[in-house]
Amino acid sequence: MTPPDATATEATASMAGQYLIGVSTKMYFSHAQTVAWCRDVAARARAHAAVRSESARLFVVPGYLSIPAALEILDGVADVGAQDLAVEDRGAFTGEVSGAQIAELGCRLVEIGHAERRRLFGEDDATVRAKTLAALRNGLVPLVCIGEPERGRPEDAIRECVRQLEDALSEARDRGLRGPVIAAYEPHWAIGAPEPASSEHIVAVCSALRDHVGGLEAFPRSRVIYGGSAGPGLLTAIGAAVDGLFLGRFAHDPAAIEAILDEVAALTSSTGDGKAPAGTIGGAGGTHV
Repeated sequence: MTPPDATATEATASMAGQYLIGVSTKMYFSHAQTVAWCRDVAARARAHAAVRSESARLFVVPGYLSIPAALEILDGVADVGAQDLAVEDRGAFTGEVSGAQIAELGCRLVEIGHAERRRLFGEDDATVRAKTLAALRNGLVPLVCIGEPERGRPEDAIRECVRQLEDALSEARDRGLRGPVIAAYEPHWAIGAPEPASSEHIVAVCSALRDHVGGLEAFPRSRVIYGGSAGPGLLTAIGAAVDGLFLGRFAHDPAAIEAILDEVAALTSSTGDGKAPAGTIGGAGGTHV
């Protein structure tokens, strides 16, 4: 088995200090709506100080059929990923899309283990483990979704999230694969809720997760972002504890993304530590998508 191109790690290394702001469109948009949304987001992002100063790096995870268009429209302004991938790279697997195909198009990352995939399609820890392996095998950055099913104490959430992340990475580690990982903390009970988890809960859990991923020697430059009803205003409250946000339905309005970029600009201008050299999230090419 050939490890992924080292440029994936090198590209992610250049993001140190950047806030990652990601959006999954799930299956809400038609292809035409996705194209129009990408054009609006691209125009706003290209004109925004947080993007121009490289304090923020955007990534977008559209439906499979819209990936080629998103790659073209968002070229130079956002990285593009896929919402899922197959366990296998090729073969007689009707309806599946492999990591090899996703990487070939120019995607940088792939979402793995979302709570909806677990709940609706029966994906378990073994599936997440195999898909994380497939992503790293193909030079993609796994965007591994982790989170506790029920509301509880932060310390219990931390324990469960660390367990999920370690399990997801275990087979890749055993096979000697290396590369950056994005851990998306999304407490299941907060997904689709009117409001996210409390700032205190998010800060406690994400701070511990950042400490943990900082010690993952086989997965350098890994990051922790928060999702789960995340929207405008949240980053200002939790920005010191996270590397970014993973947005859902709030970002269907491109103006909401612009508002969050405003927050990034305010946070990084006040602290002075948010700027970094230009980079991408990772991938075989190691250049802007």
